[in-house]
Amino acid sequence: MNRTLRLGQLGPAIRLMVLLTVLLGLAYPLATTGLAQLVFPGRANGSLVHRDDRLVGSSLIGQSFAGDPAYFQGRPSAGGYDPLTTGASNLALDNPDLIKLVGKRRAQVSRSDGIPVAAVPADALLASGSGLDPQISPAYAAVQVARVSRTRHLSPVLVRHLVAEHTTGRTLGFLGEPRVNVLELNLALDRATSTGRMGP
Repeated sequence: MNRTLRLGQLGPAIRLMVLLTVLLGLAYPLATTGLAQLVFPGRANGSLVHRDDRLVGSSLIGQSFAGDPAYFQGRPSAGGYDPLTTGASNLALDNPDLIKLVGKRRAQVSRSDGIPVAAVPADALLASGSGLDPQISPAYAAVQVARVSRTRHLSPVLVRHLVAEHTTGRTLGFLGEPRVNVLELNLALDRATSTGRMGP
């Protein structure tokens, strides 16, 4: 009797599993993907950035500009800007290795941008939680203006204007902090100087 009851319950359970698999594992993902492609195609495809029909990155993922003084530098990355190894360093703030690394970064930014050590912004020193943040603070962008304008032989006023154009305010006016997208700003700099130097 009990065995017959259990076998009788097995059929409905299998049918329910198949139904939910089709609905939630196939129909729902296809519907949401299709809606995203229809309403936000750029975002659904990864917010990819092209120049001259060539992919140069994503506005959502930070990348290294290899210390090139002609470009604004992004936040440090614990994972080397590799999306497959995204993550933070997990070092505590009092870890000797992190203290040494921060000191090295502070001295490097101070030297390259000609500012006092105490004036180096925090986002020039510490990687983000993901290691892939594509933005920097307006304060970090501001300390780089003189170097970039000098290297590119551009007016600092023009470079500050480009920074302002690529600065996004707080989301909904109160969430997060103002931020500057480094890739988009550097592309604008390349257009202003017609260097065509940036690679993917």
